[in-house]
Amino acid sequence: MKKVEVLKDGKRIDGRGPLKMREIDVKLDIISRADGSAKFSFGNTVAIAACYGPRLLLPKHLQEEKGGIIRFRYNMAPFSVDERKSPGPDRRSIELSKVIKEALACSVFLEDFPRATLDVYVEILNADGSTRIASTNAASLAMASAGVPMRDLVCAISVGKIDDTLIVDLNGIEDNNSEADLSFGMLPSKDEVVLLQMDGRLTKEELLKLLDLAKENCLKIYELQKKVLKGKYGVEDVE
Repeated sequence: MKKVEVLKDGKRIDGRGPLKMREIDVKLDIISRADGSAKFSFGNTVAIAACYGPRLLLPKHLQEEKGGIIRFRYNMAPFSVDERKSPGPDRRSIELSKVIKEALACSVFLEDFPRATLDVYVEILNADGSTRIASTNAASLAMASAGVPMRDLVCAISVGKIDDTLIVDLNGIEDNNSEADLSFGMLPSKDEVVLLQMDGRLTKEELLKLLDLAKENCLKIYELQKKVLKGKYGVEDVE
């Protein structure tokens, strides 16, 4: 099979430099019946999230006396990829639902709503790489928009290596042809890592550099998340 050339003369296949993120688009309250909702996109990767609750968890035998729980579902729409995806959960979506749920749980004061559930649903409308990352950012914003008690927002980014070059925010072609890719999420104000998954091989120096790049870009995403939330309530930044 012919190798796909994804990096040429210092430029990526979509024209970006190695360390440049795709254009980010964020919107809140796009689903009227949800308590909180958000759309988050990296270029052509589009995720929408809806949050319901906290609300009483039924049936009662599922309830936790000492705190609430999060029920999270990640799903890719059948039309989100070039070759139509079979509807319904598959092994990958079940795995990503668990991974993202655990990252989000680190940000929520679950002890504040015993015997309750927080139901969060994410749908990928268009997939062009980094779907778990877009989903994490969208879900965190949806929960914040719903007024869920949170320690901090979760912000996430993908980083990786192609042709011995470190890159930020992998698109679909890069994701499929990279030497290594790493999904990273954190609580910025706590400097706490809540999501870390990697495929491929990196040297220690490359890994440390990628972690620095991930944190740096998460802080940029964090500022965008805060800006859109402040905009919802008409809050202006104070210098």
